[in-house]
Amino acid sequence: MSIEIRNIHKQFGDFQALGDVSLDIESGELIALLGPSGCGKTTLLRIIAGLETADRGTISFSGEDTTHVHVRERQVGFVFQHYALFRHMTVFENVAFGLRVKPRSERPSEAKIQQKVHDLLSLVQLDWLAERYPSQLSGGQRQRIALARALAVEPKVLLLDEPFGALDAKVRKELRRWLRRLHDDLNVTTIFVTHDQEEALEVADRVVVMNRGQVEQVGSPQEVWEHPASPFVYGFLGDVNLFHGRAHEGEMHIGIEGQTVRVPSPEHQHVQDAKASVFVRPHDLDVRRYKHGDEGIVAQLTRAIVVGPTARLELMAVEGDDPSQDQIIEAQIPAAQFHEQGFAEGDTLVLTPRKARVFVAA
Repeated sequence: MSIEIRNIHKQFGDFQALGDVSLDIESGELIALLGPSGCGKTTLLRIIAGLETADRGTISFSGEDTTHVHVRERQVGFVFQHYALFRHMTVFENVAFGLRVKPRSERPSEAKIQQKVHDLLSLVQLDWLAERYPSQLSGGQRQRIALARALAVEPKVLLLDEPFGALDAKVRKELRRWLRRLHDDLNVTTIFVTHDQEEALEVADRVVVMNRGQVEQVGSPQEVWEHPASPFVYGFLGDVNLFHGRAHEGEMHIGIEGQTVRVPSPEHQHVQDAKASVFVRPHDLDVRRYKHGDEGIVAQLTRAIVVGPTARLELMAVEGDDPSQDQIIEAQIPAAQFHEQGFAEGDTLVLTPRKARVFVAA
């Protein structure tokens, strides 16, 4: 089922939660709504579900206007952060509930209900809790039961709000893989809300990056990672270093006098001496020991965290007029290189970007 979102606006008092948001979701897609708290992603999900009403704008499912269709008739399954289970029912009965209340003509046989519920509980790794009650479960376990219950009725649209937020890292990673496999098997249109960049990039077909009630960028995980459309997207997707400088005729200059780094920015070749910002990811910085006369950003290594194959370095720019001198600069290099070079905290190093993105101030 495809979903067409057109000019959705939502205001809560003086707070604008959504400002004329439009979005097309293809049938069978798995879409992530990604952004910080308060960006409007959960409000948009609730409007799609029919749990919230937009002040203006329309929602259509496969071309049919569902803006004013009751939530019960939208054929959506949803799991929100505080999804309430029936306290008086066992885990098994909670998951079976949606199947048991179907019209008699659509209701599966008892044997099929039993098999389906057990299969779903196995998938969420809680089959051993089938006879327990919600009050006997942890918050994370309750979320997994809620997810199983939403899937039991095979909805045409599945809506998930931070579905794995309450789980520990290992289980969260397992359930991500499971959700992806399940989605590929069922081909159900799925929208999930998350503030976890890794989760969105790992699971989704496309990522919708939101900020302050607006859509900043829509694209595949690779597109939004490799080609961020705005400084916000660049800064939000993973760790990044921000340097300030001047852009002039296709180049940006960062650093202090005598230690200037020239960053090519051919997309700004017509810009004349304008303020600009450059974003560099930690793994895109070359790091070497400083020798007098070296060009680059000279910085002192203040902390090194070597875990597994990667060395994460925290550095501070040397004294000077560089606006970033009081900011921590992060770099990532192979642990083998760190040990071979014999770097130690207190060493003076020089950094040069291999890859960077320049944004000229508006």
